[in-house]
Amino acid sequence: MSQISDAMELREEDIHKHVPMAQAMLDGFDHAPRIGKATGDDSVAEQSSGLGTRRRFRTTTPGLVTRRRVPTGAVQLIARIEGADEGDTLISPMQATVLHVLRRAIAIALAVAENVAEQSGLGDLKRANLEGSLPAARKSEFSELLSAEALVTLYVLGNATAYLMSSHLTETTVEVGEVDEVLTDNGQVALHGALWELDQDIAAHAQDDARLVATVAAFAESLMEKVALRAQTAPRLEGFKSAAWRVEADDFTVRGFSPASKAKSTTLTMTFKKPNEVVGNHIAKYQAMKLAKMLMAYDFDRRLNPFAELGGFIFTFMGDGAPGTGKTTLIQMMAGLISEYCSNAGYPFRYQNLSTDNIDSYQGKSGQNAKAFINNIIDPSVIGFGTIDDIDQLAGKRGDRQSSAGQLEITAVLMESFAGANTVVRGNCTFGMFSNYPENVDDALRQRAGARFLVDGPQTREDYVDILYLLMGKNHDIPLGDHNVFEAQEIKKAVAASFESHSRPHEDGLLKVYEAVMGEIGELDTINKLGTYLKGIQEADPRFTGRAIKNITDAVKVRAMDFELPDEWMEEPDLFLFKDYETKKAMINEMRQPITVEMVVQEINRYADSEFRYADKSDEVAIENAVREMGRMEEAKRRYLSGGEG
Repeated sequence: MSQISDAMELREEDIHKHVPMAQAMLDGFDHAPRIGKATGDDSVAEQSSGLGTRRRFRTTTPGLVTRRRVPTGAVQLIARIEGADEGDTLISPMQATVLHVLRRAIAIALAVAENVAEQSGLGDLKRANLEGSLPAARKSEFSELLSAEALVTLYVLGNATAYLMSSHLTETTVEVGEVDEVLTDNGQVALHGALWELDQDIAAHAQDDARLVATVAAFAESLMEKVALRAQTAPRLEGFKSAAWRVEADDFTVRGFSPASKAKSTTLTMTFKKPNEVVGNHIAKYQAMKLAKMLMAYDFDRRLNPFAELGGFIFTFMGDGAPGTGKTTLIQMMAGLISEYCSNAGYPFRYQNLSTDNIDSYQGKSGQNAKAFINNIIDPSVIGFGTIDDIDQLAGKRGDRQSSAGQLEITAVLMESFAGANTVVRGNCTFGMFSNYPENVDDALRQRAGARFLVDGPQTREDYVDILYLLMGKNHDIPLGDHNVFEAQEIKKAVAASFESHSRPHEDGLLKVYEAVMGEIGELDTINKLGTYLKGIQEADPRFTGRAIKNITDAVKVRAMDFELPDEWMEEPDLFLFKDYETKKAMINEMRQPITVEMVVQEINRYADSEFRYADKSDEVAIENAVREMGRMEEAKRRYLSGGEG
């Protein structure tokens, strides 16, 4: 896989010249906290008799003395980290690693900030200020640029620390809370404030090596989150947001206020299924196979997939069907295909399932778990596949009294992530939501599923013979009889028949609308008539909104891309996968098919059928519950009036 080409190289000599400053900060500096509060005894034990703990460094920032609210304290991170494990008087290898990571992260942050300062003109203003020749008219600009420098320095510090610590993380976790001491006077003051708070967190939480690593990593993540939020409204940051810097030695890229992560694959321990082992479910199986190959067209240099640009990429989909119809098998098939393709091409592949384990009783924790799941999959340096099995149990329905606070948090995160204002579809990942009871999923969340996979399992006599043959295995002598095994599973023939069946609606409610509209305006052969049909559906079901139309048009574009990338392209990456972005885009464009009226009608019916199916079930469940509640109230009233007798 080629390296990212749009990032400027951050040279080692540019980083190395800041190492002495980084080392000095770890040795010790004085800081009087302005916002944060000390967690307890801020002293560091003397390392040997006769050597005091006060350091020779003190801040020389003009005006800082006048703003002190508490006495100045010496911050000595080296001494703090060496004393983290009170049971050992020698520094451990992990403590040394943490110190090296922090020194490296500080040096990278200073180097990037210096680079940004030269580009923004802050460097010239600093020199003019030192010489006393800074024009009064530019003092406001100078102040804004210093504040921007502070935010850049802090974010890169957190980003580099989190990235470099990621390979040392264990299952131990620490909650450090929000970072308070975020100072924006200038880069150096900002570093002093952040490192003071890190010192406080280590003192409070790092009783051993595992907790030390977890504390530093949690602090880095919290710092990034706080600074990125502050940067949304801060001026003079356009240059940093639009640029990227590459640190080759660490395989680390600074890309604005986006966290970097190591492009690691997850180790899958599931049982993979081959496509011919999925019986029935023809459209779902076909779309899953196509989507697996679509993901592989992602270009790591451009960080974009030609399918996402041309239209036809499925970012989110929902698979629904009765229990036992093959949803889990479909997940195993799709994950297996992507894993095999990525292994062949040398791409990192990441799979994760959001499960009920992610629902937490602590307020906000469920939402954090869901956001971590999303961020793990959308990481642009990997090919990602995220699943949410039994989503009706995980994501709460708004207004439903039975939904817990944790379930509603997950619903909010998924809605924002799948079609929020900040959602960017690069085409490197896809999310599949699966449910036996999709009618219990919040309407707005369900409509964020761009494609619908009806997982209805085996349907025909041939399907049932095939699945019996498959599951019986080979340890028997029962003859097969007059049957060609898996002939009915021939994908192209089965899919064509499945799509054709949607030329007319399947659900009774939609069929009435279809026949009424056809009776009034005749054959649906123009945009005007198709729009009239859509309006008729909306009148029958108010939940059929503009988002539904977008999902339908996206599905039509997928049909226009109704071809499977050749298997040879996956087996021999040089034929397609390793070509440049524009070449891949041109190769895909050549295979595109024209959009027809039949395609549009079929996709309208497919989508609307699913919505009517969900709505009918949802309404029926609500009615049954209401009838049951009324019966209870009647019985309670009868017992009350009879004096409480049963």
